[in-house]
Amino acid sequence: MPLPFLTADRGFDAGEDVALPFDDHDQWRRPYRPGPWRVGAAALALLLASFMLLATVIIAFAAAGTAAAICLAAASLVVLAALRLLRMGTWVSRHGVRRVGFLRTTTLPWSRAKAVRTVQQPVRWLGLPRTVQGQALVLVPNGAGDQVVLLTDHSADFLSRVEAFDRAADTVEAWNAEYAAAR
Repeated sequence: MPLPFLTADRGFDAGEDVALPFDDHDQWRRPYRPGPWRVGAAALALLLASFMLLATVIIAFAAAGTAAAICLAAASLVVLAALRLLRMGTWVSRHGVRRVGFLRTTTLPWSRAKAVRTVQQPVRWLGLPRTVQGQALVLVPNGAGDQVVLLTDHSADFLSRVEAFDRAADTVEAWNAEYAAAR
């Protein structure tokens, strides 16, 4: 017997593509959910951080203040890394497209985007140096400049989730079509 549940991202009688009434296109949003590989890696990092914090408490009770402070700082770095890992990806708003990496974030306004399209090309598997043939959503900037890879179907968000990649690519292309025309 199926039981209907309401969640934060679903409303009564809301279809898949219906915008929620509180959608604000001025806020940066990720047009897809983080994938299981990304969430799993962040969960493992947070589990490691919890053990590090437990070790910090044990070291602090042993009256080794400097060692406890070092252990606390290391656990804090692991927590921050896990949060940054969850924040990585492609974000869109009325102002442009933002590519959030682990150490660097780049923003490109829609007015500087010549085209956003899906292409077949070698892509990195889970962000590792190994490349495989796959699909990538690329942004071609106006004028000189290399194309920017926004999404790939072998990333931590879309590995083994082809439908999710297609929906996310279509969504980013739709944002480009809507706001690039408004330049």
